[in-house]
Amino acid sequence: MAKAFTEEDNALLAELGVEVEVKKNVGRTPREERIIAGFEEIQRFVAEHGRVPKHGEGRDIFERLYAVRLDRIRGLQECRELLGPLDDQGLLTGAAQATVSHADELDDDALLAELGVEVGAPPITELKHVRSTAEKKAADEVANREKCEDFATFKPLFEQVQKDLDSGLRETRPFEMKAEIEKGRFFIVGGQKAYVAEKGETKITDQGRTDARLRVIFDNGTESNMLMRSLQRALNKDEAGRRITDPTAGPLFSDQTIDGDEPSGTIYVLRSKSDHPLVAENRDLVHKIGVTNMSVEKRIAGAHLQPTFLMANVEIVATYELYNINRTKLENLIHRIFEPARLEIEVMDRFGRPVIPREWFLVPLFMVDKAVEKIKDGTIANCVYDPKQAKLVQRGCAISN
Repeated sequence: MAKAFTEEDNALLAELGVEVEVKKNVGRTPREERIIAGFEEIQRFVAEHGRVPKHGEGRDIFERLYAVRLDRIRGLQECRELLGPLDDQGLLTGAAQATVSHADELDDDALLAELGVEVGAPPITELKHVRSTAEKKAADEVANREKCEDFATFKPLFEQVQKDLDSGLRETRPFEMKAEIEKGRFFIVGGQKAYVAEKGETKITDQGRTDARLRVIFDNGTESNMLMRSLQRALNKDEAGRRITDPTAGPLFSDQTIDGDEPSGTIYVLRSKSDHPLVAENRDLVHKIGVTNMSVEKRIAGAHLQPTFLMANVEIVATYELYNINRTKLENLIHRIFEPARLEIEVMDRFGRPVIPREWFLVPLFMVDKAVEKIKDGTIANCVYDPKQAKLVQRGCAISN
């Protein structure tokens, strides 16, 4: 029987200039072929990125998979012996880091499951030199974030949403269904606000499910072109995941009241009789818009003594009765709509102290009527007044008067 050379024998023969032909084992088991194929994928990753794969929530799913697989290989003696002759990158020299119990029995689907990734395709029974359909699908669903180059366009939206949340115009509610994911909607996922800026064509997946490509902007200045199912999965997995409601006050008015309706107050629109130059020059445009739970006449009594009324008498030009609504939320909503036309004016109170009233706006009365009508029919969400066009606009689209 021919004697097998030890490593010391091989080294001695090499010193003497004698080449030793190593007889290759051509009959490998399916398990060995699978181990080698998996190791070659790790080698290709290292060759492409110049480093070993690493663990971490923020990393690509396949890098995380390769990191777990490399830990498994390093922790198994039979793998090190099998792959040693192929390890020209020194990947097996790191300390054993196997952390998955029975890791030698896990295939890629099981590893993905360990990483918290749902796999909808049938189990992978064999590793190949190319990614399987399931792997490509997983890679497509887990999109990496990148810097949002036009974030300046979206930053005011996030700031306004926060103001709406603080004032009660918007609320956060638990995420319930995929149908809630639409263009223009806001969510909270991973502790960040997310805005669906774009939604592509809805398609049917191999599993018969609907899906679509989204452009999602995050309030930290990043964005992701993720799939709708990926956002849905992230929201369902996140215990703190929420959807942010639209800033609508719901049905506010009715031409006729019904039994059980409770009066909530009145929206009033006032015109000032002040002789302040700015007011006098724009008398027909300068309006105070507010909400009160008392009679408007009582509310404006003694207006000439109050800086909120510009220290002058006023006339009532319009009123709208309210039923079963939150007055504070409604007033905040109206002021948000007309914020771009807020009148910047300073008056002195009766003690000579400067005061800047906040409820006066440079807006024609017919636009106040228009806003009230849109509040009535529930279409006011995301509208804002554009002073340059003298129109209500929504997300950059003009709304005809």
